[in-house]
Amino acid sequence: MKKNILTSTLAVVILFGTTAFTTLKDKKVEIKNSTITWVGKKVTGKHTGNITLKEGFLMMKGKELRGGEFVMDMTTINVTDLEGGSKGKLEGHLKSDDFFGVDNHPTATLKFTGFSGEDGMYTVIGDLTIKGQTHPVRFDLKIDGKTATTSLKVNRTKYGIKYGSGSFFDNLGDKAINDEFELNVELQF
Repeated sequence: MKKNILTSTLAVVILFGTTAFTTLKDKKVEIKNSTITWVGKKVTGKHTGNITLKEGFLMMKGKELRGGEFVMDMTTINVTDLEGGSKGKLEGHLKSDDFFGVDNHPTATLKFTGFSGEDGMYTVIGDLTIKGQTHPVRFDLKIDGKTATTSLKVNRTKYGIKYGSGSFFDNLGDKAINDEFELNVELQF
C-alpha cells in the first residue's frame, strides 16, 4: 500500500512538474508587421524615425507574461521627417560613433529581468544594452491578443552618447540635444 501511495504521489509530481514546464511558450515577433519608432528632441525642434527589430519574443504562460528578449538592428536607423541630403546626413551622423556607433555595435538588446501586473497590463524591468553598455530600464507594456505596445524614454548619456548634451557641454545654445529619446513600440505576434 505504501508503495502504491508513493508511486501515485510520484506520478502526480511528475505530471504537474512537466505541465508547469511545458506551459511556458515563446511568442515570436512578426518582424515585418512590428514597428519601433523614435523621437529625438532638441532645443529647436525634433526628429523622428524608425529602427527595425532583428528578432524577439515574449515568454508567456497561458495569457500571462513571464519574460522577453529583443534585438534591434541599429544599422537600420532611419529618419522619417527629412528628405534628400539632410536625411542622409542625419542618418549617417546617428550611425557614427558620436551616437550609436553601428560599425562596432550593430545591435542593441533588451532582456526582461522582472515584471509585475496581470490581464495584459504589465510594468516591466529590463536590461537595455546600447553600444556595449547595459543599464536597467522600466516601462509599461500592454498585451492585447497578438499585439504588444509600449512607450519608453531612454537617457542616451548612460550609454556613452553625449554628443550635443547640455549635461556635458556648455554654450551649446540652440544646438543642444535632449538627453532622452523616446521609443514607441508595437509588436505583432
